[in-house]
Amino acid sequence: MIRGALVFAALLLAGCDRAAPSNAPREPAGVALERAAEAAGLIAAPVRDRPVGVFASETARLCLVPESGGALSAGASVDYGAGQRCVARGVARAGAVMTAEWGRGCTVELRYDGDALVFPATFPAGCEPRCSGRASLAGLRLERLSDSVAEARRTRGADGRLLCGDD
Repeated sequence: MIRGALVFAALLLAGCDRAAPSNAPREPAGVALERAAEAAGLIAAPVRDRPVGVFASETARLCLVPESGGALSAGASVDYGAGQRCVARGVARAGAVMTAEWGRGCTVELRYDGDALVFPATFPAGCEPRCSGRASLAGLRLERLSDSVAEARRTRGADGRLLCGDD
């Protein structure tokens, strides 16, 4: 009986000492999972200087989603209730300053410091149709809420529609 147990233990230990096949280098499963999640846009790359994701304050949201050619799909929304809201959708380009183009004469420059986006204190007259009541996007400071592209694509505006995605 003891001899059988020793043989069984030796076989068990022999199975534990096998090396991985030399033709397939393997990375830990956790690393592979992180890479796949990042590629799918579920988590952000550890770079904070890329202006993508969701930025927010109490009543305002801004989403930035990378598009082809270096452009960003950009949507901004603020909702103060009782018909006091703004919704703007368009594209943005990041550089020393971020330029957001929301169409029909509504182009603004946003300051980006890595953690927040700051809207200018005044907006062109072409931006007025994007707001109702006395609402305005002027002077907003939106803090980074998420680096996730997937979350940015699901962000909804005050009108209930997606800000940076197809609805």
